[in-house]
Amino acid sequence: MANLADQNAVLAALRTVNDPELHRDIVSLNMVRDLAIEGSTVHFSVILTTPACPLRETIDRDVRAALSGIGVNDVQIDWGAEVRTTSRPDGPRKIEGVRNVIAVASNKGGVGKSSVSVNLAVALASLGAHVGLLDADITGPNIPTMLGIEGGLQASGQNGLQPVETYGIKAVSIGFVLPKGTPVVWRGPMIGTGVRQLMHDVDWGDLDYLVIDLPPGTSDASMSMAQDALIAGAVIVSTPSKVSIEDAQKAVAMFDRLGIPVFGIVENMSSDIFGRGGARQAAEDLGLEFLGELPLDVRIREGGDGGVPVVAGHPESEIAESFFHLAEQVAARCSVLQFAGEAGVR
Repeated sequence: MANLADQNAVLAALRTVNDPELHRDIVSLNMVRDLAIEGSTVHFSVILTTPACPLRETIDRDVRAALSGIGVNDVQIDWGAEVRTTSRPDGPRKIEGVRNVIAVASNKGGVGKSSVSVNLAVALASLGAHVGLLDADITGPNIPTMLGIEGGLQASGQNGLQPVETYGIKAVSIGFVLPKGTPVVWRGPMIGTGVRQLMHDVDWGDLDYLVIDLPPGTSDASMSMAQDALIAGAVIVSTPSKVSIEDAQKAVAMFDRLGIPVFGIVENMSSDIFGRGGARQAAEDLGLEFLGELPLDVRIREGGDGGVPVVAGHPESEIAESFFHLAEQVAARCSVLQFAGEAGVR
């Protein structure tokens, strides 16, 4: 075991390495743990703020370069992650067991919002996070079909609505307790109550992220979610078309009014058919992050119809890589906003 001076030299070198998203050194962020030096080998853990960290390779490279600068070339790093909990002093109550709630929204139907929600959730889980998916579209629940879960499978159960585990996530939908084809004819206040119960009356267990698939528009579902749960941030889904972009901008305005941060805008169905770049331009105009393009791909539709999300069915495909990139960007934005909140930045 090396002496104290050796450890101090190593820590001093590591203090020159910044987390690229949080812009602070990894030692002061308490990301460096269990430092030990044996002979010429330096061994320690680096605890990231999310298992879906998009910049792990950058941090690894910078750490090794910093230690090489003081003559240490034999470096062994154990990688881990601790997802922090969203907190706002005057915010709504948290969902029990859930560290961060991510809303996926659009002011317009038909933009592939549910497909994005499903594949975002499965991608986050594939990257190592504990993830839940809540189908908040009370009158048009599509999540059961997209995950290959039989509609009404819990209709005769004695324990009420329970999460169903599939593809590494915990999913909840009112479709689990309704026989297939049964319409939900509810007025607005009932929809709001239904969303509130799905959030707070379900045993979610321990989750890093709960992805909420919202119905289109500025409905009671969105209002209830914002008023009754602490939301880390929202992902706005849009196609490149002008009409879709206009509706996406309305969704951004809605979340601004509700006091919910917007992580950014993702462009779905980007192609020669629907166009490209509209969502990117809208994000720039609104001063928001552009979270990436999801190309038009028949495998997304096939996966949704067949109950096999494309991220699970074709994990090596270009479209799956796009969803993994989206998951990394969303997780990073979540970490950045958490840090900003802890530092008192608004």
